[in-house]
Amino acid sequence: MSVITLTTDFGASDWFVGAMKGVIASLAPKTTVVDLTHGLPPGDIRGGALALAASHRFFPKGTIHVVVVDPGVGSRRKAIAVQTAKGLFVGPDNGVLSWALAREKVRAIHALENETRFLRPVSQTFHGRDVFAPVAAHLSRGVPIQTFGPALKDFVRLPWPEPRVRRGGIEGEVVYIDRFGNAITNLEGALLRGSSEASCEIHAQHRKVCPVKTYFQAVAPKSPVALVGSSGFLEIAINGASAAKALGARVGTRVSLHADSRTRELPKST
Repeated sequence: MSVITLTTDFGASDWFVGAMKGVIASLAPKTTVVDLTHGLPPGDIRGGALALAASHRFFPKGTIHVVVVDPGVGSRRKAIAVQTAKGLFVGPDNGVLSWALAREKVRAIHALENETRFLRPVSQTFHGRDVFAPVAAHLSRGVPIQTFGPALKDFVRLPWPEPRVRRGGIEGEVVYIDRFGNAITNLEGALLRGSSEASCEIHAQHRKVCPVKTYFQAVAPKSPVALVGSSGFLEIAINGASAAKALGARVGTRVSLHADSRTRELPKST
């Protein structure tokens, strides 16, 4: 059984996601389609990259991951498929695939240029339906990646905001706000290994020092807390409320981690 995941910024109000699923069902009716998320802010390439990077490893080997966050649709940007030791990744070559691919063993990269594998005619504004969905469906049926277009040497890489060592701590930033208003940072949980006590300061509209705990209700209601979330990264939250609203946290907001152990060499996340 083949699995295809879909990650888009299309939302749920329009027919766009349903049309992509219809194409896949027509070409590969036995394939299981999993909606990773369709709630990304329009054009949020970084958000799409993080969503895929945080979740793709939980799918079975051979899964095909389709990401359509594509503000450059219809332009000269390439459409690509990437084969790794664990699966296949399909989407625009704008960096949205790069964080997920950073730790994968890449075996092949191909431009999607063989129009016989597309839905015809190809819309200039909806490559999700006419290019990426049919390509994923064909791949799920075992069509070799080499048949979709010429080989490429590399793909566009989205820069990862690496944490920086500062006097008294490690400085990072918010990279994603989830629907609960939790502010996910670029600070890996491994930075807390060996530390018995730590705090995280967020330099937002309302500057706060947040104790690092292991669960949300370890602090009083409406109080700030920092914890390692399911993504493996430190996140800032408010017990019972939204950190984005209460603190003014947003993507790019600076955070500082202070722990009681020596600062060790920072791990590279991508």
